[in-house]
Amino acid sequence: MDLNLGLNLALPELIIAVGALVILVFGAFRGDKGMTSVSALCGVVLIAAAYFAAFVEHGTAFSGSFVIDGVAAFAKVFIYISAVFVIVLGQGYFDRVGNRRFEFPILILLATLGMSMMVSAGDLIALYIGIELQSLALYVLAAFRRDDPKGSEAGLKYFVLGALSSGLLLYGASLVYGFTGSMNFNDIAVAAAANQQTGLIFGLVFLICGLAFKISAAPFHMWTPDVYEGAPTPVVAFAAGAPKFAALVLIARVLMGGFEDSIEQWRQVILAISVMSFIVGGLGGLMQKNIKRLMAYSSIANMGYALLAIAAGTEYGVQALLLFSVLYMVDTLGMFAVQMALSRKGQPVENVADLTGMSKISMPTTIVITILMLSLLGMPPLGGFWGKYYIFGSALAVEGLWPFAALGLAASVLSAFYYLRILKVMWFDAPTDELDKAPAEAKWIAYGAAAFAFPIAMLALHWLDPLAQMAASSFGLK
Repeated sequence: MDLNLGLNLALPELIIAVGALVILVFGAFRGDKGMTSVSALCGVVLIAAAYFAAFVEHGTAFSGSFVIDGVAAFAKVFIYISAVFVIVLGQGYFDRVGNRRFEFPILILLATLGMSMMVSAGDLIALYIGIELQSLALYVLAAFRRDDPKGSEAGLKYFVLGALSSGLLLYGASLVYGFTGSMNFNDIAVAAAANQQTGLIFGLVFLICGLAFKISAAPFHMWTPDVYEGAPTPVVAFAAGAPKFAALVLIARVLMGGFEDSIEQWRQVILAISVMSFIVGGLGGLMQKNIKRLMAYSSIANMGYALLAIAAGTEYGVQALLLFSVLYMVDTLGMFAVQMALSRKGQPVENVADLTGMSKISMPTTIVITILMLSLLGMPPLGGFWGKYYIFGSALAVEGLWPFAALGLAASVLSAFYYLRILKVMWFDAPTDELDKAPAEAKWIAYGAAAFAFPIAMLALHWLDPLAQMAASSFGLK
């Protein structure tokens, strides 16, 4: 293979990697006072990478371990854009809490590089390297506030359980390699089609379990509520969206690229995880009083919906997965942005009870939260509704999956209770104390997310849907 071709295909990753190293040296000289400059440079690097990711030619590089196709390009553009907004949020947040550290945007950049490798992984080695690069950066980010006991606990739990998931992933990868004699997904697909040995299926199950941890799907969700509650809010805004988007694309690439002929085996596992995620996410959220923990259980349920599209194993399923992930990422980013915009007497608003009477204190903020909550619920005609519409539609299009789609719809109705409880508290309860002035960057990002959820999403689907369809077609599925 021509090395120049490989470098051209990996141009976005090279921009991020070289940019991160250069900015790290710059930050080391400037110190924490240079966080603003470092953040700006990281944003420029990500915007440049997003531009090249949108137009880079498609193909494979490095002996098939690095794949650029429509799905990878689509995912990278939105992951990079999400990272830019998180850097903006983090800049203002850490200024306010007195914890300026120039490493924050650089760690975001490195985590984004890992996600970029994940969505382009063409073999098991690239898969593992991408996951670990992303995960190691997120472990540090979760414990970024070292003097905060909850933050340290969140980082430790995330690291220990993440190491366990990496062990499952490596064991599964070793079994797959042992029974197929190859790391490359295309070669694995050929070997799996010729001889579906029991050991190979065991390896696949371990792979799925390791990957399910990365999207916080039940029963591998145990880290999620504590990490969401303890980690800094900008970190949670990042971890709740882009890494899960990357992991979902990676799961789809592994299963539909390496094990397409084993669909009846892995579909059962995916459906079981999906159903457990419905139940845990729906029931667990009912008891939550902390907003971030509530969002954690909401995330678990939503990952269950996303897995339905993967279980479909069709081109329409991949299209639905891409659309759902983008719309969900916008909603979660907006919800955590609005939480960063809310404080009372210098203390962050963390509990549902703190939102009491919000409509009588700040009507614009109340409207923003209402739109985002109803979008997460899937209320028509908001953006979240269209995401679930595509997800359930992809499941209903496959024979035998309608009961799971119906169960997902029922779980969505169940989870409506904890979304509507927040709206009830804001709109109908008596107000408490006035809120502090909202930071500009958090307020406007929250407003933008709410505007995207409605009405921009209605218009954006006219160009987003064809892009997702074109991207999904690169998988070569039916």
